[in-house]
This record gives sequence, C-alpha cells and structure tokens, in this order.
Amino acid sequence: MPYRPPLVPYETFVADPPDLPVRGPDDDGPAVLTRAELAGTDPHGVTLKATLTDGATTVVRIDAAGHGVIRVRLADDPQARSRSARAVTLVHPPMYPATVSTFDRCVRVSAGALAAEIHLDPWRIRFLRPDGTVLVEQDRGTADISGRQRTLPFGRSTVDGMRVAWHESFVAPGDERFVGFGEKFTPLDKRGQRALMWNFDAFGSESDRSHKNVPFYLSNRGYGVLVDSGLPVQFDVCQSTHSAVQILVPDDLLDYYVLAGPDPAEVLDRLDWLTGRPYLPPRWAFGTWISSGFFPDSQRQVLDRARRIRQHGIPCDVLHLDCYWQVAGNWSDLRWDAEAFPDPAEMLRTLAGQGFRVCLWINPYLMTASPLYAEADRAGYFLRRPDGGTYIADVWHGSYPASAIVDLTNPQAVQWFTGLLRPLLEQGVAVFKTDFAEAVPADAVAHNGMSGVELHNVYALLFNDVVAGVTEEVTGHRTVWARSSYLGGQRHSAQWSGDVNATWPALAGTLRGGLSHGLSGVPFWSHDTGGFHGTPDPELYVRWSQFGALSPLLRLHGTTSRLPWDFPAQAQRHVVAALRLRYRLMPYLWSAAVRAARTGAPMMRALLVDTPDDPTAWTTDLQYRLGTDLLVAPVIDPVAGRDVYLPEGDDWIDAATHRRYAGGQHLRVTVPLSRTPLYVRHGALLPLIAPGDTVGDGPFTDVTLVSWGAVDGATVVHDIDGDTNIEAIRDGPQLRVRTRGPLRVGQLVLAGVGDDEHRPARSLLNGEVVTVGSFAGLFPARD
Repeated sequence: MPYRPPLVPYETFVADPPDLPVRGPDDDGPAVLTRAELAGTDPHGVTLKATLTDGATTVVRIDAAGHGVIRVRLADDPQARSRSARAVTLVHPPMYPATVSTFDRCVRVSAGALAAEIHLDPWRIRFLRPDGTVLVEQDRGTADISGRQRTLPFGRSTVDGMRVAWHESFVAPGDERFVGFGEKFTPLDKRGQRALMWNFDAFGSESDRSHKNVPFYLSNRGYGVLVDSGLPVQFDVCQSTHSAVQILVPDDLLDYYVLAGPDPAEVLDRLDWLTGRPYLPPRWAFGTWISSGFFPDSQRQVLDRARRIRQHGIPCDVLHLDCYWQVAGNWSDLRWDAEAFPDPAEMLRTLAGQGFRVCLWINPYLMTASPLYAEADRAGYFLRRPDGGTYIADVWHGSYPASAIVDLTNPQAVQWFTGLLRPLLEQGVAVFKTDFAEAVPADAVAHNGMSGVELHNVYALLFNDVVAGVTEEVTGHRTVWARSSYLGGQRHSAQWSGDVNATWPALAGTLRGGLSHGLSGVPFWSHDTGGFHGTPDPELYVRWSQFGALSPLLRLHGTTSRLPWDFPAQAQRHVVAALRLRYRLMPYLWSAAVRAARTGAPMMRALLVDTPDDPTAWTTDLQYRLGTDLLVAPVIDPVAGRDVYLPEGDDWIDAATHRRYAGGQHLRVTVPLSRTPLYVRHGALLPLIAPGDTVGDGPFTDVTLVSWGAVDGATVVHDIDGDTNIEAIRDGPQLRVRTRGPLRVGQLVLAGVGDDEHRPARSLLNGEVVTVGSFAGLFPARD
C-alpha cells in the first residue's frame, strides 16, 4: 500500500491492496532464470525450457505480437493467463509472423522494427533496433558484498513454498526518463518513484494514489513496456536501485510486451492497437458541462440554471445532475427523488428544447436503506464476504452510509442493473457519470469465483462497459463520464480526474495527472474545473476555468457552486470569455479529437510527444500542447507570473501580443486575469467559428481561417461530412491557400505577421484573390 509518513493522519480506504512480503536477511533470495534451451519454434516465435537458480524449471515464450512489438511470457504452465482475465481480456495480441534465427547459444525473434536477442547460457534478453543497437536489455541483478541478491531479475519469488510474484528488471541508464502508468499526479518523469497498479479513491490530486492505473510506461530511449495483468503490479522505477526498473507481478504468470518507437506517438499507437482504440465521444461532449454541484438539487433549480445559462450567453451543451437527483440515503438505486423532481420527463423535454443534454450521476453501490436493497440482496446481486454474507463496505469513507457493491461478474446482476438504467435513457437522459468503482475489497468474493484482489482493478472496466453498452443501445453513443479505469479504458470516453481540492497546488497536480494519463493511451480526459472540495477564490476559479476551457473536455463541478454568476462580475466575465474561446476553437478541437481517436496520441500533449529529442520536454509537466499547434501554460500560482518553455523545432507566436519567439527557450511571463499564456505554432492554420450556445450537430459553417505567420503551412480539418485538407504556400509577396474537401472557408485572416515587410501583398483562397480580414485576436480586447 502507499507510503504513510509518520505522525500524519491518513484517510482510510476500504480496499487497500495486500502487501507483498518483505524478505528478511536470512530468507532465500529470488529464483532467477540462469539458462535455457530451445524447446521449439513456430511461425510466431519460440518456446524455451528454462532453469532457475533454485533448480526448478519453467517455460519462457517469446513471440512477435505486431510490427515492432515483442511479447515475453514466463510461467510454470505455458497455457497460464492472468487471473483478471476471468472478467476482462486486457490485451488483444494478433497472430503476427516472426522471423526466427538460431545461432550458437543464441536465438533471435524479429518483429520488423524490433528484435529480441536471447542468450541461452548464461541467460539474457536484449531488445534491438533494426540497426542492431540495443534499445533495452534485461538487468542481470545486483548482489551485495555478502552475495545476497538486492534486485529482482527475470524470475520469481516464493515465501513458505508459495509463489508470491514473478519479476523482471531492465537496465536503466542514468539519463533515462520514464512516463505513463495512468493518471498519476506526481511529477511526470517517474524515475525515483514506485508506481503501484491499484485503483484508489485518490482523495485529491496531491499524492501517488490514483483512480486510473495503466501498467505501461514510455521511455525517452524510444520504447514502451506493457504488462498484461489486472493484479496489483508494482513498478520500482529506479527507486530501490538507481540502475534498474524492476517489475513485480503477483499473478499466475509474467506477461509483458516491449513496444518499439522510436517516437512516443508510435509507441502509443502500438499500445492502443493492442488494447483498443480510443472511443471518440459525440461532438456535443466537447462543449461545456455545467454541474448542479454536490449538494441538494431540485427540478425547479435545474430549470432555473438552464434559463440563466442561456440568459447570460454562457456556451453549454450538458447539464450534469449529481447525486441528489436520487433520494439521499438510497444512493445509488437509480430512481428520481419524486419530491424534488416531480416530473423529470417534462423537465428533460424542456431542457432538450433549450439545447441541453442531461448527465446523471451514478455509482455501482447500493445503500442498505434503499427500498431496492432487500430484493437485490436475496437475488445475490452483490459481492460477498469469504463467509458468504453480503459485503457491506464503507465505500463513502464514513461520510455516508455503507453500501453493497453490485457484482458485475453476475449476468443476472448486470441485467438488473441495466434494467434500472435503461428507462432513464429512454426518458431522455443522454449520458451517465460513472463515479467510484475503486472499492472492491481485497477479501471480497465474486459470482464467478474471482477474489477481490483479482477483480479490484478491472471492476472499473466492467462498470463502464455495462453502462456504455446500455447507453449505446438506447442513444447510439457509448460515452460515459468515468472516474476510475484501468488498462484498455480508452474505450470509455470520457474520464475525469476525480475529487480534487480547490487549491492552487491541486490545480498543478491535476494538470500532471492529465498529461500522465494521455501518455498512457487515454486522450479524452477532464477535471473538475474550479476544483471539487471547497470553494475556489475568484482568481483560482478564473485560472482553473481557463485551463478547463483548453482541456480535451470541460466540466464545472464542485461541493459548492461553480456557476459563473455566483462569482464576482469580473470573474464571471473572464470565465465566460474562456468558454467562448473554446467554442470558437471547436473546428480545431474536434479535428484534434478525431486524430487522437485514430492514433491513440493524446489531445492534451506533453511536450515530449512532439519533440522527443528535446531533453527539456521530458521534464516539463505544467504546460502542454493542445493538439499540435497550440501551446498552453496554465497559470498555477496566484502571483500570475510563470515560466513558459517554448519547445524546440518551431517558432511560437504569443496569441495575445502576436510577438514571435524562437523555440528552445524559457520565458518568464505575466499575464492579466483575462487570459492565460497561450502560444500558436508559427505556420499554423487555425480554423475558427463564431461561438454559439451549443456546439451544434451539423457541419461547421462560416469558418475563419487564421494563417499564423503567413508562411507555408498545412492542416486537416475533420468534420461530420468529411475531411478537408488545407495548404498554404507563401510565394514571395503572394500567399496561396487551397482547400480540398467539404469545409467552406468564409474568411482568411493573418496573425503574427509583424510589419508590412512580412505581410503578403496579395492573398488567394482557392485561386481567387481575397481581401484579408482584420484579426481581432483570440482574447477579448478588454483585460
């Protein structure tokens, strides 16, 4: 379980992970693989019979699992699978042809861009690039002066004759960087950290606890490592020894993949190819979501909120109703509170007429006071204790009544649960917020025989699969708004960072979590804009809203109101301006979203995604690219100033001042409250539209194309009626812009051109001379 510092109180969690044993000085060391012999080859790889230091034999299987992907398995039983696979298959490797070569005491398995070179005696695997150089290699282990093994090389560990974990270790050069592991709120480079793959209620964004773990990491040396297990895998990332990454897998086998790059985007593409492509939410989901907040609500209040949102001209597509649409004390029995919401069907019709979609909060637990509990309990729809009794767990950490946990391995329980959701969707609800799902206790017992440890992480996938499935059945889309997830969870869009604190440090931690999750194959992510716990001061509310407006997805939500009119007039004005900027950018944002769904690369891109050869990019974790052409540096401190790093390889234009800067430098910037530090890549072609009340269902119309720098450039705008390729060519005093596709550009404007010397004398759009419009800028004229 996570480290608990001395004397500091800590939050209890009903589902803490079991600890692996601590080996004593006189205990036997790990059983490490020392040599192997070739047992067979086939078109996909090799099977080897291996000997361990304790004299036992085991089986190693090495396959090509795709172009540039090598799979390695170590097990006593060659047919072994992860114990979590009884509920969910996490990785879907294809049957891919390998090139197998055998030499004296050496075997090579090649998969195009990657090869595994296997030395049989003494044992060692090296993973090679196509030119034969080493990409990454196994660490043989480190012994102390007394000869005791201090690391955990390729092999297994037992205690009292029982196997407790398999393990693998890789050499880590001193300058190697590691990112990924899911939504981790710690510094982006995980070197020196220990990443535990166990979904927690994270209680904010300021610790190493995480709602969404992904057993995958990405290295700046041009590769990734993916472990196929739903058990509490641990990654010791150069923590106990600075020279190695050690992987501990308490499962029936060690099953991992090495994914070649060389670029991070290529590694992420291969990751999502193995685990599933991200689901692209419908376009309305990229509009603003405004929440009722976590406090009592009513039909009258919902309708009043909707009226005032439209009255104030606040762009908004989704109204979220949190827990109190149900009867307090009965959560989550998925029934309207008839007193507070006397006619929900009429309310939903009214909101639809105003252009709103409605999201309802749910979780997979049921408080025992609910009228539905007794019958569901008799039917066996809940997880059980080892003695067979229903597991009533403190899933709300003492703040609300304990609850039973729906057993989603039980087909009849799933049928019952979806039977409660379906009428809500048929009534007009558009989407569900799938909250919690991290609280399966380690000693729980499921209908299919899985233990709580085996089910704990993948339970979030089951929950979101069930809700996404019934949502698609009724509405045609699979969108959920999920708090917890695991490997393969990119099929559940969207995901948000959970209940973070309304503080400046929490804003920074939340940003790090989003970047980390994007580097784990999950592109559609959001956060509680303004923070969840507490009330943000007006400045924090504005700064967080500016960050939210330039995030992949956006929702305002908290334990107190996040409605703009509940803050001072100046704060309200700045927040609404940030939301309108988001809606102006919608053709750009939607195009970035489509590319992310097709490739697995994040929308909110850590700098290393686009400039992996820039060492500074691997440690810069408080700014990001939104798509490829916008550089966003949220203000994370009330002094309003901050350092901004401009990545190498491009020049950058300040979106407010239009001043141009060379890449590869740091700036110290101070900006007024009306805007956030935002830079546009020199040469970008940015499509804009007039902001409306909603995103809209039809194709983008009246598009203004902004050429930043009036130089050569190209982009693709994706829309519901097809893709449009746009190319700009600067030919001396002339700028020629051509579009190929359905998008209709109504106006061409220039930005960041500077003096008249750099401004083209003539501009052509699709061969016609056009009058170039005056660009008012991305931010309001008044600060």
